[in-house]
Amino acid sequence: MDVLKRVPVREQEPQVRAKNFEEVCYGYNEEEAVAEAERCLNCKNALCMQGCPVSINIPAFIQEVKNRNFEEAYQIISQSSALPAVCGRVCPQESQCEGKCIRGFKGEPVSIGKLERFVADWARENGIKPKKAEKMNGHKVAVIGSGPAGLTCAGDLAKLGYEVTIFEALHAAGGVLVYGIPEFRLPKDKVVAAEVENVKALGVKIETNVVIGKSITIDELIEEEGFEAVFIGSGAGLPKFMGIPGEQANGVFSANEYLTRNNLMKAFQEGYETPISRGNKVVVVGGGNVAMDAARTALRLGAETHIVYRRSEAELPARVEEVHHAKEEGVIFDLLQNPTEILVDENGWVKGIKIIKMELGEPDASGRRRPVEVPGSEYEIECDTVIMSLGTSPNPLISSTTEGLDINKWKCIVAEEATGATSKEGVYAGGDAVTGAATVILAMGAGKAAAAGIHEYLSNK
Repeated sequence: MDVLKRVPVREQEPQVRAKNFEEVCYGYNEEEAVAEAERCLNCKNALCMQGCPVSINIPAFIQEVKNRNFEEAYQIISQSSALPAVCGRVCPQESQCEGKCIRGFKGEPVSIGKLERFVADWARENGIKPKKAEKMNGHKVAVIGSGPAGLTCAGDLAKLGYEVTIFEALHAAGGVLVYGIPEFRLPKDKVVAAEVENVKALGVKIETNVVIGKSITIDELIEEEGFEAVFIGSGAGLPKFMGIPGEQANGVFSANEYLTRNNLMKAFQEGYETPISRGNKVVVVGGGNVAMDAARTALRLGAETHIVYRRSEAELPARVEEVHHAKEEGVIFDLLQNPTEILVDENGWVKGIKIIKMELGEPDASGRRRPVEVPGSEYEIECDTVIMSLGTSPNPLISSTTEGLDINKWKCIVAEEATGATSKEGVYAGGDAVTGAATVILAMGAGKAAAAGIHEYLSNK
Protein backbone atom coordinates (compact mmCIF):
# COMPACT_ATOMS: atom_id res chain seq x y z
CA MET A 1 0.00 0.00 0.00
CA ASP A 2 1.28 3.47 -0.93
CA VAL A 3 0.91 5.49 2.30
CA LEU A 4 1.08 8.76 0.33
CA LYS A 5 -2.13 7.89 -1.53
CA ARG A 6 -5.64 7.74 -0.07
CA VAL A 7 -7.68 4.57 -0.14
CA PRO A 8 -10.09 5.39 -3.00
CA VAL A 9 -13.81 5.75 -2.27
CA ARG A 10 -16.32 3.80 -4.32
CA GLU A 11 -19.00 5.83 -6.14
CA GLN A 12 -21.89 5.26 -8.52
CA GLU A 13 -20.87 5.61 -12.15
CA PRO A 14 -21.69 9.14 -13.44
CA GLN A 15 -23.95 7.99 -16.27
CA VAL A 16 -25.95 5.85 -13.82
CA ARG A 17 -26.27 8.28 -10.92
CA ALA A 18 -27.26 11.17 -13.21
CA LYS A 19 -30.61 9.38 -13.59
CA ASN A 20 -31.34 8.52 -9.94
CA PHE A 21 -31.46 10.14 -6.49
CA GLU A 22 -29.50 7.43 -4.67
CA GLU A 23 -26.38 8.45 -2.77
CA VAL A 24 -23.43 9.12 -5.07
CA CYS A 25 -20.67 8.01 -2.69
CA TYR A 26 -20.74 4.54 -1.11
CA GLY A 27 -18.19 5.32 1.62
CA TYR A 28 -15.64 2.92 3.11
CA ASN A 29 -16.22 -0.65 4.25
CA GLU A 30 -14.39 -1.92 7.36
CA GLU A 31 -11.23 -3.03 5.57
CA GLU A 32 -10.96 0.20 3.58
CA ALA A 33 -11.54 2.31 6.71
CA VAL A 34 -8.87 0.52 8.71
CA ALA A 35 -6.40 0.78 5.81
CA GLU A 36 -7.06 4.52 5.49
CA ALA A 37 -6.82 5.03 9.28
CA GLU A 38 -3.39 3.41 9.25
CA ARG A 39 -2.13 6.28 7.09
CA CYS A 40 -2.66 8.65 10.05
CA LEU A 41 0.62 9.73 11.68
CA ASN A 42 -1.11 10.27 15.08
CA CYS A 43 0.63 13.63 15.47
CA LYS A 44 1.18 14.87 19.03
CA ASN A 45 0.47 18.43 17.89
CA ALA A 46 -2.58 17.56 15.78
CA LEU A 47 -3.11 20.44 13.34
CA CYS A 48 -6.21 18.68 11.98
CA MET A 49 -8.04 19.41 15.24
CA GLN A 50 -7.28 23.11 14.84
CA GLY A 51 -9.12 22.99 11.51
CA CYS A 52 -12.27 21.41 12.98
CA PRO A 53 -14.96 23.96 14.01
CA VAL A 54 -16.37 21.53 16.61
CA SER A 55 -12.95 20.34 17.90
CA ILE A 56 -13.33 16.58 17.37
CA ASN A 57 -10.41 14.61 18.81
CA ILE A 58 -9.45 13.38 15.35
CA PRO A 59 -6.25 11.41 16.17
CA ALA A 60 -8.03 9.60 19.04
CA PHE A 61 -11.00 8.44 16.98
CA ILE A 62 -8.78 7.42 14.06
CA GLN A 63 -6.59 5.40 16.45
CA GLU A 64 -9.69 3.49 17.55
CA VAL A 65 -10.54 2.80 13.91
CA LYS A 66 -7.01 1.38 13.48
CA ASN A 67 -7.75 -0.87 16.48
CA ARG A 68 -11.15 -1.83 14.97
CA ASN A 69 -12.82 -0.44 18.08
CA PHE A 70 -15.50 1.38 16.12
CA GLU A 71 -17.88 1.89 19.05
CA GLU A 72 -15.23 3.76 21.04
CA ALA A 73 -14.36 5.79 17.92
CA TYR A 74 -18.04 6.81 17.71
CA GLN A 75 -18.21 7.83 21.36
CA ILE A 76 -15.09 9.98 20.95
CA ILE A 77 -16.64 11.77 17.96
CA SER A 78 -19.99 12.10 19.78
CA GLN A 79 -18.37 14.00 22.64
CA SER A 80 -17.88 16.87 20.18
CA SER A 81 -20.33 16.36 17.31
CA ALA A 82 -24.08 15.71 17.31
CA LEU A 83 -24.15 15.01 13.56
CA PRO A 84 -21.14 12.89 12.51
CA ALA A 85 -22.92 11.03 9.68
CA VAL A 86 -23.94 14.41 8.24
CA CYS A 87 -20.53 16.05 8.63
CA GLY A 88 -18.77 13.07 7.12
CA ARG A 89 -20.82 13.67 3.97
CA VAL A 90 -21.19 17.45 3.53
CA CYS A 91 -18.41 19.09 5.56
CA PRO A 92 -15.74 20.91 3.46
CA GLN A 93 -12.92 18.86 5.02
CA GLU A 94 -10.51 19.84 2.26
CA SER A 95 -10.39 23.41 3.64
CA GLN A 96 -10.62 22.45 7.32
CA CYS A 97 -9.27 19.33 9.06
CA GLU A 98 -7.84 17.66 5.96
CA GLY A 99 -6.43 20.98 4.80
CA LYS A 100 -4.15 20.98 7.85
CA CYS A 101 -3.29 17.25 7.84
CA ILE A 102 0.51 16.74 8.05
CA ARG A 103 0.28 13.71 5.78
CA GLY A 104 -1.02 16.05 3.08
CA PHE A 105 2.24 18.03 2.94
CA LYS A 106 4.05 15.22 1.11
CA GLY A 107 1.13 13.22 -0.21
CA GLU A 108 -2.64 13.10 0.06
CA PRO A 109 -4.19 14.01 3.42
CA VAL A 110 -5.95 11.34 5.46
CA SER A 111 -9.63 11.03 4.45
CA ILE A 112 -10.85 12.26 7.84
CA GLY A 113 -14.36 13.00 6.58
CA LYS A 114 -14.82 9.56 5.02
CA LEU A 115 -13.56 7.94 8.25
CA GLU A 116 -16.01 9.99 10.31
CA ARG A 117 -18.80 8.92 7.96
CA PHE A 118 -17.77 5.27 8.26
CA VAL A 119 -17.77 5.38 12.07
CA ALA A 120 -21.16 7.13 12.24
CA ASP A 121 -22.71 4.74 9.72
CA TRP A 122 -21.29 1.72 11.57
CA ALA A 123 -22.77 3.02 14.85
CA ARG A 124 -26.19 3.51 13.24
CA GLU A 125 -26.17 0.07 11.67
CA ASN A 126 -25.19 -1.49 15.00
CA GLY A 127 -27.65 0.45 17.17
CA ILE A 128 -25.01 2.46 19.06
CA LYS A 129 -26.25 5.72 20.63
CA PRO A 130 -24.37 8.70 22.14
CA LYS A 131 -24.14 8.71 25.94
CA LYS A 132 -26.83 10.60 27.88
CA ALA A 133 -26.30 12.88 30.88
CA GLU A 134 -26.17 10.90 34.13
CA LYS A 135 -28.55 13.31 35.88
CA MET A 136 -30.65 16.36 35.02
CA ASN A 137 -29.82 19.80 36.45
CA GLY A 138 -33.37 21.17 36.60
CA HIS A 139 -32.92 23.99 34.08
CA LYS A 140 -35.01 24.50 30.91
CA VAL A 141 -33.67 25.85 27.61
CA ALA A 142 -35.57 26.51 24.36
CA VAL A 143 -33.90 26.10 20.96
CA ILE A 144 -35.45 27.69 17.86
CA GLY A 145 -34.76 25.74 14.69
CA SER A 146 -33.78 22.10 14.22
CA GLY A 147 -31.04 22.67 11.69
CA PRO A 148 -27.35 21.96 12.36
CA ALA A 149 -26.91 24.89 14.79
CA GLY A 150 -30.03 24.05 16.78
CA LEU A 151 -29.40 20.30 16.92
CA THR A 152 -25.81 20.85 18.03
CA CYS A 153 -26.72 23.37 20.73
CA ALA A 154 -29.55 21.14 21.98
CA GLY A 155 -27.38 18.03 22.01
CA ASP A 156 -24.55 19.69 23.92
CA LEU A 157 -26.94 21.15 26.51
CA ALA A 158 -28.73 17.80 26.95
CA LYS A 159 -25.39 16.11 27.68
CA LEU A 160 -24.91 18.70 30.44
CA GLY A 161 -28.24 17.75 32.01
CA TYR A 162 -30.52 20.51 30.68
CA GLU A 163 -34.15 19.94 29.74
CA VAL A 164 -34.15 21.12 26.12
CA THR A 165 -37.06 21.67 23.72
CA ILE A 166 -36.48 22.46 20.04
CA PHE A 167 -39.19 24.42 18.23
CA GLU A 168 -39.25 23.79 14.46
CA ALA A 169 -41.40 25.75 11.98
CA LEU A 170 -41.69 22.96 9.39
CA HIS A 171 -43.33 19.56 9.75
CA ALA A 172 -40.03 17.66 9.68
CA ALA A 173 -36.98 18.22 11.88
CA GLY A 174 -33.54 18.79 10.37
CA GLY A 175 -33.68 22.29 8.88
CA VAL A 176 -31.47 22.72 5.84
CA LEU A 177 -30.39 19.08 6.18
CA VAL A 178 -33.89 17.95 5.10
CA TYR A 179 -35.05 20.77 2.83
CA GLY A 180 -31.84 22.09 1.30
CA ILE A 181 -29.36 19.29 0.59
CA PRO A 182 -30.40 16.73 -2.04
CA GLU A 183 -31.03 13.06 -1.32
CA PHE A 184 -28.09 11.98 -3.48
CA ARG A 185 -25.69 13.86 -1.20
CA LEU A 186 -27.46 13.34 2.12
CA PRO A 187 -30.09 10.58 2.43
CA LYS A 188 -32.99 11.84 4.55
CA ASP A 189 -34.48 8.70 6.09
CA LYS A 190 -31.27 6.72 6.45
CA VAL A 191 -28.99 9.50 7.70
CA VAL A 192 -30.73 12.75 8.72
CA ALA A 193 -33.67 11.13 10.51
CA ALA A 194 -31.28 8.82 12.37
CA GLU A 195 -29.12 11.76 13.51
CA VAL A 196 -32.22 13.62 14.72
CA GLU A 197 -33.28 10.49 16.64
CA ASN A 198 -29.83 10.38 18.28
CA VAL A 199 -30.33 13.95 19.54
CA LYS A 200 -33.77 12.97 20.84
CA ALA A 201 -32.19 9.93 22.54
CA LEU A 202 -30.18 12.42 24.63
CA GLY A 203 -33.51 13.63 26.05
CA VAL A 204 -34.19 16.54 23.68
CA LYS A 205 -37.86 17.19 22.82
CA ILE A 206 -38.75 18.46 19.34
CA GLU A 207 -42.01 20.30 18.60
CA THR A 208 -42.69 20.79 14.88
CA ASN A 209 -45.10 23.20 13.16
CA VAL A 210 -44.26 25.96 15.66
CA VAL A 211 -43.45 29.30 14.03
CA ILE A 212 -41.66 31.48 16.57
CA GLY A 213 -43.00 35.01 16.18
CA LYS A 214 -46.43 33.74 15.17
CA SER A 215 -47.31 30.60 17.15
CA ILE A 216 -45.48 31.96 20.19
CA THR A 217 -42.85 34.65 20.80
CA ILE A 218 -39.47 34.43 22.49
CA ASP A 219 -40.73 36.68 25.29
CA GLU A 220 -43.62 34.28 25.89
CA LEU A 221 -41.25 31.30 25.99
CA ILE A 222 -39.33 33.00 28.79
CA GLU A 223 -42.14 34.70 30.69
CA GLU A 224 -44.94 32.14 30.34
CA GLU A 225 -43.33 28.78 29.51
CA GLY A 226 -40.52 28.93 32.07
CA PHE A 227 -37.52 28.67 29.74
CA GLU A 228 -34.47 30.26 31.36
CA ALA A 229 -32.51 30.73 28.13
CA VAL A 230 -33.26 30.63 24.40
CA PHE A 231 -31.00 29.79 21.47
CA ILE A 232 -31.97 31.11 18.03
CA GLY A 233 -30.72 28.82 15.26
CA SER A 234 -33.39 29.64 12.70
CA GLY A 235 -31.04 29.77 9.72
CA ALA A 236 -31.21 32.00 6.66
CA GLY A 237 -34.01 30.88 4.40
CA LEU A 238 -34.99 34.14 2.73
CA PRO A 239 -33.73 33.96 -0.89
CA LYS A 240 -32.00 36.75 -2.77
CA PHE A 241 -32.74 37.71 -6.37
CA MET A 242 -30.91 39.84 -8.97
CA GLY A 243 -33.64 42.42 -9.57
CA ILE A 244 -33.50 41.94 -13.35
CA PRO A 245 -36.55 42.10 -15.67
CA GLY A 246 -38.60 38.91 -15.91
CA GLU A 247 -37.83 37.49 -12.46
CA GLN A 248 -41.54 37.30 -11.62
CA ALA A 249 -42.25 34.92 -14.52
CA ASN A 250 -43.62 31.41 -14.09
CA GLY A 251 -40.70 29.00 -14.18
CA VAL A 252 -38.38 31.16 -12.07
CA PHE A 253 -37.44 29.60 -8.74
CA SER A 254 -35.13 30.42 -5.89
CA ALA A 255 -32.80 27.47 -5.28
CA ASN A 256 -34.32 27.19 -1.79
CA GLU A 257 -37.83 26.73 -3.15
CA TYR A 258 -36.71 24.34 -5.86
CA LEU A 259 -34.75 22.12 -3.46
CA THR A 260 -37.45 22.25 -0.77
CA ARG A 261 -40.11 21.08 -3.22
CA ASN A 262 -37.86 18.26 -4.31
CA ASN A 263 -36.45 17.20 -0.92
CA LEU A 264 -39.07 17.80 1.75
CA MET A 265 -42.09 17.37 -0.56
CA LYS A 266 -40.59 14.32 -2.34
CA ALA A 267 -40.98 15.62 -5.89
CA PHE A 268 -38.30 13.16 -7.00
CA GLN A 269 -40.36 10.11 -5.94
CA GLU A 270 -42.95 8.39 -8.10
CA GLY A 271 -46.43 8.78 -6.68
CA TYR A 272 -45.86 12.19 -5.08
CA GLU A 273 -47.92 14.95 -6.68
CA THR A 274 -45.56 17.79 -5.83
CA PRO A 275 -45.63 20.61 -8.41
CA ILE A 276 -42.11 21.27 -9.64
CA SER A 277 -40.81 22.34 -13.01
CA ARG A 278 -39.40 19.31 -14.79
CA GLY A 279 -38.01 21.59 -17.45
CA ASN A 280 -36.42 20.52 -20.69
CA LYS A 281 -33.66 23.13 -20.32
CA VAL A 282 -32.80 24.66 -16.95
CA VAL A 283 -30.42 27.53 -16.19
CA VAL A 284 -29.05 27.83 -12.65
CA VAL A 285 -27.56 31.23 -11.79
CA GLY A 286 -24.77 31.05 -9.19
CA GLY A 287 -21.65 29.04 -8.38
CA GLY A 288 -21.91 27.85 -4.78
CA ASN A 289 -22.73 24.45 -3.31
CA VAL A 290 -26.47 25.22 -3.41
CA ALA A 291 -26.20 26.03 -7.13
CA MET A 292 -24.51 22.66 -7.70
CA ASP A 293 -27.26 20.93 -5.71
CA ALA A 294 -29.99 22.63 -7.73
CA ALA A 295 -28.29 21.91 -11.06
CA ARG A 296 -27.66 18.25 -10.25
CA THR A 297 -31.27 17.91 -9.08
CA ALA A 298 -32.65 19.43 -12.30
CA LEU A 299 -30.40 17.09 -14.29
CA ARG A 300 -31.84 14.07 -12.47
CA LEU A 301 -35.35 15.31 -13.21
CA GLY A 302 -34.52 15.05 -16.91
CA ALA A 303 -33.36 18.53 -17.95
CA GLU A 304 -30.39 19.76 -19.93
CA THR A 305 -28.84 21.89 -17.20
CA HIS A 306 -26.56 24.92 -17.39
CA ILE A 307 -24.78 26.79 -14.59
CA VAL A 308 -24.26 30.49 -15.38
CA TYR A 309 -21.61 32.11 -13.20
CA ARG A 310 -20.04 35.55 -13.59
CA ARG A 311 -16.49 34.55 -12.58
CA SER A 312 -14.12 31.82 -13.77
CA GLU A 313 -13.83 28.24 -12.52
CA ALA A 314 -10.99 29.21 -10.18
CA GLU A 315 -13.39 31.51 -8.29
CA LEU A 316 -16.28 29.03 -7.99
CA PRO A 317 -17.22 29.01 -4.28
CA ALA A 318 -18.57 25.43 -4.42
CA ARG A 319 -16.50 22.53 -3.13
CA VAL A 320 -14.14 21.06 -5.72
CA GLU A 321 -15.78 17.66 -5.21
CA GLU A 322 -19.23 19.05 -6.00
CA VAL A 323 -18.03 20.79 -9.17
CA HIS A 324 -16.25 17.59 -10.25
CA HIS A 325 -19.38 15.49 -9.68
CA ALA A 326 -21.57 18.00 -11.54
CA LYS A 327 -19.26 17.96 -14.56
CA GLU A 328 -19.05 14.16 -14.57
CA GLU A 329 -22.84 13.94 -14.59
CA GLY A 330 -23.25 16.30 -17.53
CA VAL A 331 -24.00 19.74 -16.08
CA ILE A 332 -22.84 22.42 -18.56
CA PHE A 333 -20.83 25.32 -17.08
CA ASP A 334 -21.23 28.73 -18.75
CA LEU A 335 -18.55 30.69 -16.89
CA LEU A 336 -17.64 34.39 -17.07
CA GLN A 337 -21.24 35.11 -18.03
CA ASN A 338 -24.06 36.94 -16.24
CA PRO A 339 -27.84 37.26 -16.81
CA THR A 340 -29.32 40.65 -17.65
CA GLU A 341 -32.94 39.69 -18.34
CA ILE A 342 -35.29 36.71 -18.19
CA LEU A 343 -37.29 36.44 -21.38
CA VAL A 344 -41.02 35.75 -20.94
CA ASP A 345 -43.62 34.47 -23.41
CA GLU A 346 -47.14 35.84 -23.90
CA ASN A 347 -48.51 33.49 -21.22
CA GLY A 348 -46.08 34.66 -18.56
CA TRP A 349 -43.72 31.66 -18.70
CA VAL A 350 -39.94 31.67 -19.07
CA LYS A 351 -38.81 31.22 -22.66
CA GLY A 352 -35.15 32.16 -22.34
CA ILE A 353 -32.52 34.22 -20.58
CA LYS A 354 -30.39 37.09 -21.89
CA ILE A 355 -26.68 36.82 -21.02
CA ILE A 356 -23.72 39.17 -21.20
CA LYS A 357 -20.13 37.93 -21.21
CA MET A 358 -17.77 39.03 -18.42
CA GLU A 359 -14.05 39.39 -17.87
CA LEU A 360 -12.10 39.64 -14.64
CA GLY A 361 -10.83 43.09 -13.65
CA GLU A 362 -9.13 44.33 -10.49
CA PRO A 363 -9.65 42.56 -7.11
CA ASP A 364 -12.61 43.71 -5.01
CA ALA A 365 -12.90 43.90 -1.18
CA SER A 366 -13.07 40.09 -0.93
CA GLY A 367 -9.73 39.76 -2.74
CA ARG A 368 -11.32 38.16 -5.80
CA ARG A 369 -11.00 39.85 -9.18
CA ARG A 370 -14.15 41.82 -9.92
CA PRO A 371 -16.11 40.66 -13.00
CA VAL A 372 -16.84 43.43 -15.51
CA GLU A 373 -19.15 43.31 -18.52
CA VAL A 374 -17.79 42.94 -22.05
CA PRO A 375 -19.64 45.58 -24.15
CA GLY A 376 -21.64 44.23 -27.07
CA SER A 377 -21.34 40.58 -26.01
CA GLU A 378 -25.00 39.91 -25.18
CA TYR A 379 -26.67 36.74 -26.42
CA GLU A 380 -29.70 34.60 -25.50
CA ILE A 381 -30.11 31.06 -24.18
CA GLU A 382 -33.43 29.30 -24.75
CA CYS A 383 -34.74 27.71 -21.55
CA ASP A 384 -37.99 27.04 -19.73
CA THR A 385 -36.78 27.18 -16.10
CA VAL A 386 -34.41 29.56 -14.26
CA ILE A 387 -33.16 28.84 -10.74
CA MET A 388 -31.61 31.72 -8.80
CA SER A 389 -28.92 30.56 -6.37
CA LEU A 390 -27.52 33.86 -5.10
CA GLY A 391 -27.49 33.30 -1.36
CA THR A 392 -30.03 33.82 1.41
CA SER A 393 -30.63 36.06 4.40
CA PRO A 394 -32.46 35.48 7.71
CA ASN A 395 -36.23 35.77 7.88
CA PRO A 396 -36.93 38.95 9.93
CA LEU A 397 -39.95 37.42 11.72
CA ILE A 398 -38.10 36.49 14.92
CA SER A 399 -36.12 39.73 15.24
CA SER A 400 -39.19 41.86 14.51
CA THR A 401 -41.25 40.15 17.23
CA THR A 402 -38.58 40.11 19.95
CA GLU A 403 -38.08 43.21 22.09
CA GLY A 404 -34.47 44.30 22.56
CA LEU A 405 -32.85 42.03 19.96
CA ASP A 406 -30.28 43.89 17.84
CA ILE A 407 -29.87 43.16 14.14
CA ASN A 408 -27.36 44.52 11.61
CA LYS A 409 -27.88 46.09 8.18
CA TRP A 410 -28.13 42.61 6.59
CA LYS A 411 -31.02 41.71 8.97
CA CYS A 412 -28.77 39.22 10.76
CA ILE A 413 -29.00 38.92 14.55
CA VAL A 414 -26.01 40.48 16.31
CA ALA A 415 -24.34 37.94 18.62
CA GLU A 416 -20.93 37.44 20.24
CA GLU A 417 -18.86 34.96 18.26
CA ALA A 418 -17.35 33.27 21.34
CA THR A 419 -20.58 32.74 23.30
CA GLY A 420 -23.52 33.47 21.00
CA ALA A 421 -24.86 36.06 23.48
CA THR A 422 -27.20 38.64 21.93
CA SER A 423 -28.26 42.09 23.15
CA LYS A 424 -31.17 40.48 25.02
CA GLU A 425 -30.31 38.79 28.31
CA GLY A 426 -30.73 35.03 28.25
CA VAL A 427 -31.13 34.95 24.45
CA TYR A 428 -28.35 33.45 22.33
CA ALA A 429 -28.01 32.99 18.58
CA GLY A 430 -25.74 31.32 16.07
CA GLY A 431 -25.39 29.85 12.59
CA ASP A 432 -26.86 31.41 9.46
CA ALA A 433 -29.26 33.60 11.50
CA VAL A 434 -26.13 35.48 12.65
CA THR A 435 -23.63 35.07 9.80
CA GLY A 436 -25.91 34.76 6.79
CA ALA A 437 -25.70 31.63 4.64
CA ALA A 438 -22.62 29.52 5.47
CA THR A 439 -21.72 25.83 5.88
CA VAL A 440 -23.30 23.13 8.04
CA ILE A 441 -20.15 22.69 10.12
CA LEU A 442 -19.77 26.42 10.85
CA ALA A 443 -23.39 26.47 12.04
CA MET A 444 -22.59 23.50 14.27
CA GLY A 445 -19.56 25.31 15.67
CA ALA A 446 -21.77 28.29 16.50
CA GLY A 447 -24.32 26.03 18.19
CA LYS A 448 -21.56 24.45 20.23
CA ALA A 449 -20.20 27.84 21.33
CA ALA A 450 -23.68 29.01 22.30
CA ALA A 451 -24.31 25.87 24.37
CA ALA A 452 -21.16 26.63 26.34
CA GLY A 453 -22.24 30.28 26.68
CA ILE A 454 -25.71 29.30 27.92
CA HIS A 455 -24.22 26.82 30.40
CA GLU A 456 -21.93 29.51 31.81
CA TYR A 457 -24.80 32.01 31.98
CA LEU A 458 -27.16 29.67 33.82
CA SER A 459 -24.41 28.35 36.09
CA ASN A 460 -23.65 31.90 37.24
CA LYS A 461 -27.25 33.07 37.38
